Amino acid sequence: MADITALLLPFFGLILIGYVAARVTRQPAEALGWMNTFIIYAALPALFFKLVSRTPIEDLARIDFIAADIAATYAIFILLFLIARFLRRASVADSTIQAFGGSYGNIGYMGPGLALLAFGDAAAVPVALIVCLENATHFIVAPAMMAVAGGDKRPPLQLAGEVVRKVALHPFIISTGLGFLVAASGLAVPTAAQRLVDYLTQAAAPCALFAMGVTLALRPLKRVPVEIGYLSAAKLIIHPVAVYVVLSLAGDFDHVWVYSAVLLAALPTATNVFVISQQYGVWQERASATVLITTALSVLTLPVLLYLITAGLLPPDLFP
Repeated sequence: MADITALLLPFFGLILIGYVAARVTRQPAEALGWMNTFIIYAALPALFFKLVSRTPIEDLARIDFIAADIAATYAIFILLFLIARFLRRASVADSTIQAFGGSYGNIGYMGPGLALLAFGDAAAVPVALIVCLENATHFIVAPAMMAVAGGDKRPPLQLAGEVVRKVALHPFIISTGLGFLVAASGLAVPTAAQRLVDYLTQAAAPCALFAMGVTLALRPLKRVPVEIGYLSAAKLIIHPVAVYVVLSLAGDFDHVWVYSAVLLAALPTATNVFVISQQYGVWQERASATVLITTALSVLTLPVLLYLITAGLLPPDLFP
């Protein structure tokens, strides 16, 4: 357990430093803008390019793996949507945000750094595939559901074009695509370019975690949703269990791939859930609270998961 604490303490310590810094300095939210721009458009794309470009192309073509992971994630999404819509009597828009609150993890900012620390370079490819393709799916589902809810009044063709543009031009998708091309072609990246990528990669996790802490501090807890109990359980416990079971049923995957997927599924609610809620003006304060509370609870749940994995109590395949 000491090894797990040593692994997680610096990780959550960076989030805490960002949180405290924001509380002490009281900078406005706009001050974080260039930091987020650097993370999203430079540091994390460089990390995904590096991870993917150095991987054998046959490992990158595991459609069965990513399909199983996304299927498990959206099984949770559908379950939570149905609970919100038919048991809680929430609107379609509110139900959508609640469903994302329990199924959309902070895989972009927290996933790569934590998985690579826990499982080494072998986690690079599954993490890159999950982050890029799962995010791409969320970018499609969110506006589609809001259009159904009536929160997006744009014509269908305009909406579809905007979704395609956002997915195709997202830095994570572009960098991963370039990594695929390099891996498939066998081309060598020039030394100067590789050094630049390495510099940016080293900054990805620290900057992302610090920015996450600042973001949490700038969104104080004002309203705790009554749904937080089952949303937290769904995100931190049921989601990783679902991914574990589905991957075990879907095929014989490398143990690091399985554990990486389970770890990413166990991450707290993504800050993007609040961004989506703010964009459409629905469930905003409660979405912010869900991000903050699940992040705080993950300090307790993630060490347990990592202990189960490292102690051999969680076999890589539930159905060997």
